[in-house]
Amino acid sequence: MEKSNIRVNKYLEVNLNKQNSLTRRNFLKTAAAGLGGYVMLSPDQSNKTKPISEKQRKIVYRTLGKTGIKVPVISMGVMNADNPNLVKAALDNGIVLLDTAWYYQRGRNEKMIGSVIKDYPRDSYVIATKIHDNARDRETGTFTKDATEKGFLEKFDESLERLGIDYVDILYLHSSYTKEMTLYKPFLKAMEKLKKEGRTRFVGVSTHWNEPEVIQAVTDSKFYDVVLTSYNFKQDHIDQMQEAIAKAAAAGLGIVGMKTFAGGFLDEEKTKPVDHNAAIRFALKNENITTIIPGFTTFDQMEIDIAAMENLTYTEKDSEVLELGFNSRGGVYCQGCQTCADQCPKHLPIPDLMRAHMYAYAYKNYWEAKELVSSLNVDSIQCDDCTRCSVKCVKGFDIKHKCMEIVSLNSVPQRFFV
Repeated sequence: MEKSNIRVNKYLEVNLNKQNSLTRRNFLKTAAAGLGGYVMLSPDQSNKTKPISEKQRKIVYRTLGKTGIKVPVISMGVMNADNPNLVKAALDNGIVLLDTAWYYQRGRNEKMIGSVIKDYPRDSYVIATKIHDNARDRETGTFTKDATEKGFLEKFDESLERLGIDYVDILYLHSSYTKEMTLYKPFLKAMEKLKKEGRTRFVGVSTHWNEPEVIQAVTDSKFYDVVLTSYNFKQDHIDQMQEAIAKAAAAGLGIVGMKTFAGGFLDEEKTKPVDHNAAIRFALKNENITTIIPGFTTFDQMEIDIAAMENLTYTEKDSEVLELGFNSRGGVYCQGCQTCADQCPKHLPIPDLMRAHMYAYAYKNYWEAKELVSSLNVDSIQCDDCTRCSVKCVKGFDIKHKCMEIVSLNSVPQRFFV
């Protein structure tokens, strides 16, 4: 089988160099074709809970494809949150969709959500969780024989128990980056079984890189209902993303966007924050994106994200700000373009290591970063063997520095991660 990184490299080489109908600058400048048809409601018109803020909030709803679920365009990615009061405040202020996963915070994330939603009517919120399996061959982009239907179902049972509910609304196969992973039969059988049993209403796939291939596989499969994908102004392949998402939406798939803020900062020192409102408006000007899941962890961040719905008009100023952000070198967001993969003589899983680096340095989610690094079976001496790194990042990242920095988490005892 052709190796995944080779296929991705070829894909990018062909598509990043072809003549596009839109230049990046024109794309960034393209305003949304109005927000007509999107219902503006205050939370008490659509939910049974009342906002803690006294002011009437403007909540913009879109429908999640053929699922028929109507959700605000701002949802909550709960991965980095550990405060149940924050989740409660989000629900009370109009948030409907909560996004989590089986392995977030070793299951504590789902338990925390469960402690909150037990006090809310089941039809007042939407729960999405994900099942991840590390039994994968990262060179070929396939799951190994150790990735079983039985294992998938056992993990899902744990998720339901932690959440304290009888079913989830959306169940994702987590972190797929090839067609083969997306269509892996044991997992399709597991999700089909759970859907027939009513333990999940809908099924989907999440993808962090090589997204166009995954989204196309989801569309062609006619099996899935939803796709959760990285989508932001820093992506070089934004035109391919647009095309794949448009096809998926036309086929009835619901599209959820993540990584909207591209790591949140334009520099590693975190002195240049991404303009959150501009980034939100950039993502949501794509009418095929139903909702995004910013991972706010404080009440102030929650307020900023929810208040963004007050004005979703994408402006010339937004375009200028994001254009500067796109052209900035370095930062904390790796788009997983894979152009570095064949350059490393040690064949390190650089995109995965870079994602772990973002978890640690942008999100301060050290546990998630360590879990990802540990799953890669990479030790700290591999980069030490090279006197000079031969890997050249198209975005200007110091690959050797970042890889050695994040791999050092392996030396930190597990007990120090809460």
